[in-house]
Amino acid sequence: MKISIFGLGYVGAVSLACLSRDGHDVIGVDIDRNKLDLIAAGKTPVVEEGMVELMQRVAASGRVTVTTDAGAAVRDSDISLVCVGTPSAANGSQDQGAILRLAREMGRALAVKTQPHVIVFRSTIVPGTVEDVLRPIIEEESGKRDGQDFHLCFQPEFLREGSSIRDYDKPPFTIVGANHEHPVDQLRALFGHLPCKLIRTSVRSAEMMKYCCNNFHALKITFANETARLCDALGVDAFEVMDLVCQDTQLNISKAYLKPGFAFGGSCLPKDLRATSYLAKSHDVEVPMLSAILKSNEEHLAVALNKVLATGKRRIGFIGLSFKSGTDDLRESPLVTLAEQLIGKGMQLSVYDPEVHMSTLLGANRRYIESHLPHIGQLLQADIGQVIAGADVLVVGLSGSDVTQALVRGCRADQTVIDLVNLGSQTGIAAQVEGLCW
Repeated sequence: MKISIFGLGYVGAVSLACLSRDGHDVIGVDIDRNKLDLIAAGKTPVVEEGMVELMQRVAASGRVTVTTDAGAAVRDSDISLVCVGTPSAANGSQDQGAILRLAREMGRALAVKTQPHVIVFRSTIVPGTVEDVLRPIIEEESGKRDGQDFHLCFQPEFLREGSSIRDYDKPPFTIVGANHEHPVDQLRALFGHLPCKLIRTSVRSAEMMKYCCNNFHALKITFANETARLCDALGVDAFEVMDLVCQDTQLNISKAYLKPGFAFGGSCLPKDLRATSYLAKSHDVEVPMLSAILKSNEEHLAVALNKVLATGKRRIGFIGLSFKSGTDDLRESPLVTLAEQLIGKGMQLSVYDPEVHMSTLLGANRRYIESHLPHIGQLLQADIGQVIAGADVLVVGLSGSDVTQALVRGCRADQTVIDLVNLGSQTGIAAQVEGLCW
C-alpha cells in the first residue's frame, strides 16, 4: 500500500520503519523538520532498540519519503495513520490542538482527491473525539461524507517504549473501531499477517479501551508498589509475595472480577481492606490507592441508591439480598446496605432471596442482619411473584434464568427494573429496565 503517517514520535517513527520494512511505500509527515531530515538520512528520530539499523535499511530501500505537506501526503497515499501527540493541558484535559489542526488540513486535501481514502486515528484520544469532533471538521472542510467518500476509524496502538519493534511484530491483538467494512478490510490487509486476533468494535469502544488499558497498567504498577512498601515495613519479601499472587491464574491473573456489576461485599473483602489500611497506617506507610478502594465501592452503591430514588416511587421490591448469588451470607452485602438506606428514606420494601431464611441464619451472619435490618422477617417473601406484583420498582441483585423468567411473567409496563446484575437481553420484560452503569 501507499501509506502516509502523521506524527513521527515513537509510534509514528516505529510504524514508518516497520511498514516500510514489510514492503509498503510510506510517507512520513511532521512539522519538525529535524525529524524529517534524520529519517531522510537513514537516522532515527527516537531512541529505540533496533531502530538505528532498521531506519538505515528502510531509508536505503527507496520506499520512504518525508514531507511537511499534509495535503500532498493525503493525495499521494491510500491510507493515513494519524499518530500526532495529544499531551495533557495545564488543567489535566487533553490538548487536542495538533490533531484538530491536522483534521482541517486533511479535510482540505480530501476536497480535491477523487479516490477513496482511509484515515486511521492511532493517537490516544478521549472517547467520542473521532465521531463528534474530528468527523464534522473533516466533512466540513472536504464537503464529503464519512462512509461514502472517505472512511474514518480508530486503531489503538500497544507499543511500549524500549520494545516498540517487538511489540509491533507481536501485539496482544489488533483492535479496529470502525463504522464501515472498507477500513476494516484495509487494516486487515495491512496488519492481518501479525500473529494475533483482529477484532472489530465500535469507534467509541476502541477509544475508551485504550484509556482502560493504560489505566489498568498504571493500577497494576501502583498495586505492586504499594504492596512492596507495606511488605518492606513488615519485613516480608515483596517479590516472593507478588510472585505467589501471579501464580493464581483462576482469580488473580484472569478475567475474574473484570466485568461491570454492583458493589462488592461479603465477609472477606471489606474487612481485609480495612485491616490493610490500618496496618499500613500503624507502620507509617502510605497506601492511598488501597485505602481508596472502599470509598470507591461506596460511590458505586450510591449510584444504585440514586437510581432508585430518581424514580420517585416508594414500593420497592428486592430480588436478592445476599452479597453473592447462591449464598445466604448477608454480612456486608451491598444489597443489605442499599435496603437499609431505602428504609431510612421511608420506602416500603419487600424482599425475595431463595437462599435467605431467618430460621437458618446463624452466628455472625445472623447478628449482622439483626443489627442492620432488624425487621427483615417482615420483609422477606417466599414467592418471587408476590414481590414483583407488589412493587413499583424492582431492584434485581440476583441473576439466573429463573429470575429472568419470573420478570418476564410478572412485570408490568408501569414498573421500573433497576438491573444490578446485567440481565442481558430484556426481551419480554414489560417494565422499563435500567442498568446500573449500562
